[in-house]
Amino acid sequence: MIIDEQNAYTKEEEHAWLMEEQELIEGCRKANRLAQKELYDKYARKMMGVCLRYVSDWETARDLLQDGFVKVFTNLDTYSGNGSFEGWMRKIFVNGALEHIRKSDVLREASDWDSVGEQPEAASASAISELSAAELMKLVQTLPAGFRMVFNLFAVEGYSHREIAEMLHITESTSRSQYVRARQLLQKKVKELF
Repeated sequence: MIIDEQNAYTKEEEHAWLMEEQELIEGCRKANRLAQKELYDKYARKMMGVCLRYVSDWETARDLLQDGFVKVFTNLDTYSGNGSFEGWMRKIFVNGALEHIRKSDVLREASDWDSVGEQPEAASASAISELSAAELMKLVQTLPAGFRMVFNLFAVEGYSHREIAEMLHITESTSRSQYVRARQLLQKKVKELF
């Protein structure tokens, strides 16, 4: 657990929090509606953020959120307790978003994009540092869907290009080129702001 001065937890508080989460998971496994609501309330905001990284439209993101929680509740028995529960959930939501995008054939559209125009000059470090995380995520949401998906998987979620290629049924080189193009487009958009 990350500890900083403002949000420091004692070992007892951390243990109580983990026990609370385990009890919540067990309640959900028993189809306890109150436990399911509490789990939803606890994670909905974070998982909505995950959904919005992959689709730019709010309604689609809400649909992905609902579908994701249905999958979480129906697959809770597959969670072994090893590793982070939130990480396990995040994987479900990312996979749901990827499945939605694959069905909409957005990847072919993005891979047909030969270039993003001329090579933009790199955005200055000071310009990037002036952007808030929320502003940067808004810029990421303006990327074409295929670029946005590869950018999120690589830069935000930490997947390798080999893993991304397997997930999206594309080549590794396509993953790399879409990431490079996404970065170029983001740099151009940041430069336009400043």
